[in-house]
Amino acid sequence: MSLYFVLVFAFAKATFGDDGEVTFVSELSSKAAQKLSKYGWYGNARLQRFHIPEETAVARWIFTVTKGHSFDCAERNVTIHVRQSAPPVVNPTGTAFPNVTLWRPPHSLILPVTSLSVATFNVSDPAPGDWFVAAHLPEDDGRIEQKGFPSCSYFFQPQLSVRRAIDTPVLQTGASLRQTARSDEPARLKLYVPQFASSLSVSVADCSSAEVAGSASCSLVLSLGSDSLLDGPVRVKCSGTLCSASVADPPWDTWLRVVVESSEDNRTVTFSIASNYTEGCKPKSEGLAADNVSGLHSNSSNTKGSAATEVESASACVGSVPVGCEEDDFLSLRCTPVNGPGVGVRRTRPALLTYPLPAQATGATLNLQLTLNTTNVTPGNSSSAVAACLSPRAPILRLGADVTCRTAFFEGYGVKVNSSFPKSALRLPFPASTMWYLTLQLTCDGSDCGSESAVWVEPELFVSACVDDCGAFGECRLLRSYNYLYGACACKAGWRGWACTDGSAAQSPARQLAATLLLTLSNAAFLPAVAVAVKRGYVAEACVYLFTMFFSTFYHACDQPGIAVLCIMSYDALQYCDFLGSVCSVWVTVLCMACLRNTVKYTLFVLGTLLIAMSLQLDRKGLWNLLAPILAAVVLLLAVWAYRGIRRRRCYFPPWQRWVFYLIPGGLCALVGVCLYVFAETEDNYLYTHSIWHILVATCVVFLLPPRERSLAAQGWRPDWNWMRRCVCRTTLCPSSKDELYTVT
Repeated sequence: MSLYFVLVFAFAKATFGDDGEVTFVSELSSKAAQKLSKYGWYGNARLQRFHIPEETAVARWIFTVTKGHSFDCAERNVTIHVRQSAPPVVNPTGTAFPNVTLWRPPHSLILPVTSLSVATFNVSDPAPGDWFVAAHLPEDDGRIEQKGFPSCSYFFQPQLSVRRAIDTPVLQTGASLRQTARSDEPARLKLYVPQFASSLSVSVADCSSAEVAGSASCSLVLSLGSDSLLDGPVRVKCSGTLCSASVADPPWDTWLRVVVESSEDNRTVTFSIASNYTEGCKPKSEGLAADNVSGLHSNSSNTKGSAATEVESASACVGSVPVGCEEDDFLSLRCTPVNGPGVGVRRTRPALLTYPLPAQATGATLNLQLTLNTTNVTPGNSSSAVAACLSPRAPILRLGADVTCRTAFFEGYGVKVNSSFPKSALRLPFPASTMWYLTLQLTCDGSDCGSESAVWVEPELFVSACVDDCGAFGECRLLRSYNYLYGACACKAGWRGWACTDGSAAQSPARQLAATLLLTLSNAAFLPAVAVAVKRGYVAEACVYLFTMFFSTFYHACDQPGIAVLCIMSYDALQYCDFLGSVCSVWVTVLCMACLRNTVKYTLFVLGTLLIAMSLQLDRKGLWNLLAPILAAVVLLLAVWAYRGIRRRRCYFPPWQRWVFYLIPGGLCALVGVCLYVFAETEDNYLYTHSIWHILVATCVVFLLPPRERSLAAQGWRPDWNWMRRCVCRTTLCPSSKDELYTVT
């Protein structure tokens, strides 16, 4: 949980007077340190969310990266991405994005790290709202690191301190304020931009300088708006007696920041500042009929109702189409026109649809689909098309060949549909949480659109956790950073990219099949171990080996990506049983080598299995889940050998023949297998190294199992295969019941 402190560090005159002096406070927020990972997919990036309040003058991030161990690790470059209003969309691996997916690279920093590195990042006049910071190590090299084994680790901790004003003067429309700007203290104001404002202007006049008597020059820099890194404020340098800054299509229903700075050092400038806005076109609502509310849940088009509304509002400059949105699930939202899926689009005036995007949708993907109803469109008339512009915070109220899809401060996204291409779509990963506007207008190459006075378009906007649900070679996963939820694609079978659509390194079907066969059939090496255990009288141990072979086979059959997959039960259950069987196989084998009494041995069997099951439930992939039972069993084995040597007053060791032909080969197989498992496995060679691991583990069991216990051999113990005969004796194969009860073998 972030720490949040408020420190009042500088007070001026806490008034709203015309002298322009404001009160500043400082706020600090800090996040807990997180371990960085090599980048393979978006889940490897450590995402943190910060909030910058209104009227913040300066935001300063402090990024600290520390090394977790004292190893002599090479220098690593930590990449830090910063974005306002939504998580950063990153592509450090250079993979291809899916079609019609639009994204803009975030602001990125590279921080070289050896043991401890600290970097600062300042943003003047930042945009208020949520800011996101993501950090990761360079691209994953494919090496599989076992959890719990010491390795080079790096921890990332971000901190944010902001300096904000709490009594910023308000610049009223049509009113003038007298302000003062110094070289080290600019004048800060704010003004409110209402809805339907088509343009905004701020002017500076009556400039004078106290340092230069009689000077009437405005040596100022006038800035409108805030800095979001991707889109900065509008800046105008003033050098004469008058200065003004104008913007078209300003953001609606929001406070806009105005900053006036002195462009000359040691110069104090006094000036008058005023603002004005123009309401060029006020949209007229299409209306929401009471009998059309059900259109939210209907797929049928209410053509007559929409057409009637179209005629009634034909005189308006912009038609506002009511939109209804409903949430389906986590990170899932769908918005459609209320009066029916079809929207009438004319050349004389555009249609405007408004989509309020909630904050939780910023961790998902925004999808827009446009479908042109070609019923009333002249076939082959490619000169007429419907242009669409999806823009945040402010709409584009007029579209055409000479109009770009961009507002005053933000870049929009444009699409087109015509009779040749009646369907079009676009996707925006991690969209900003704000009001989005969709403008539709019929455009023509010439002065006449032919017979088409109005066409019908079906717009559909929906939010999904991932792009196309990550396709056939990916899995859409919901990730969480504290209380923030976002979606990302985890790819398989060598596919990469934001939606697992980059097949440049994809595995062929033959390789996928070979991987499945190698990893499953290599478990057949446990069959000799099972046979040797039964022959030597270790029936309980043979059951453990058989359990391991069975679940390891079907776990790897279910674990494989692509086409060769077979799951007989849930993946989690198969994985747990595979890990449990593998560790228990090692545990019972080493205990058998100690040649304990049956009571002690089987007590340790059960007790060790219960402890292993508990540790696997706590941390399934921890390396000590395998090493701890091995070390405990080896220590117990050496303790038993030492005890017997002391009791017999001579060294108790197996004869040299057993060392040469059994113990040393078995120990080497176990050692090589553990080294392969811990140090040599990578994503590319996993099917080979892990298959060899299966074979080596099963082989070392054959070598390390001791001979049959003497007590059983002295009693003439043999594997009892007569259970089969006793089972069939209940049938007509047995002449009488006496044969079943008193058969002597």
